[in-house]
Amino acid sequence: MKLPNFLLIGAAKSGTSSLYYYLKQHPEIYMPASRDQKEPDFFTLEGEDINRIGPYGPHVMTNAITDLQSYSELFAGVTNEKAIGEASTSYIYSEKAPQRIHNHIPDAKLIAILRHPAERAFSHFLFSLSNGREPIPDFAKTLKAEDDRVAKDWSFQWHHKRRGFYYVQLKRYFDLFDANQIRVYLYEDLIKDTTGLMKDIFQFLEVDDSFVPNVSKKHNPTRVPKNQTVNTLLNRPNPIKAVVKTILPMGLRKTIADRLKEKNLGKPKLSNKLRKQLIVEYREDILNLQDLIGRDLSSWLN
Repeated sequence: MKLPNFLLIGAAKSGTSSLYYYLKQHPEIYMPASRDQKEPDFFTLEGEDINRIGPYGPHVMTNAITDLQSYSELFAGVTNEKAIGEASTSYIYSEKAPQRIHNHIPDAKLIAILRHPAERAFSHFLFSLSNGREPIPDFAKTLKAEDDRVAKDWSFQWHHKRRGFYYVQLKRYFDLFDANQIRVYLYEDLIKDTTGLMKDIFQFLEVDDSFVPNVSKKHNPTRVPKNQTVNTLLNRPNPIKAVVKTILPMGLRKTIADRLKEKNLGKPKLSNKLRKQLIVEYREDILNLQDLIGRDLSSWLN
């Protein structure tokens, strides 16, 4: 049975999608090829029900894999690759994942990348809003609602703030695994020197570090519609679309619609007020985290 020897454990909305695609390019690294297989969440949900709870009632984790045999089949295509891995951002947040990983692959190498927790929480909110999951289009209101969501056992996809307490999350891994098995990077590292970061990861995974991946594309950026009415007109059946359909050929309609959708997309900024409010809540965790990983995180306190 083939299992991975390294994992990209998170955090969500911190550059993990980009790392996944950059890692996949290396000829000595194997990662599941399909986008649907990118986050199997196996160690978070092993043996559990994929039917969770969300804002609209039942929420099915359609891409989740919960049994070991199916999980091992993700790596059936491995040939002579030295590093075998997958990326599931729920692993860093899950209380159960560290022990399950230790049970199945105790020698695995673990990679985490962390983003300013307030910025990460806001980006996660925007991502949920853009894909239609988030029912409250106001970040401040979602923060107030989060404790209630957790109490009602909503799935982790709607835990925007709680997923940013990295010290508490990473401590579980440092308590179980040798520190030499864990590499923690910052989102700032990825932005400032992507190639240098990838070289360091390749060294950590003991693959050819002279390989230079194509890092020109930023994967899975979060943008949301500036105007929800325009977004609805472009994406759902309506009388205007019906009329246009009788006038313009499909190819031209699609080209125009794609351009309008692109122009309607934007990325709101986190307000200073909410940023400061969140930093107060994260402060103790940030101070503990910088001691745990040996990085100066003073910029996260501003």
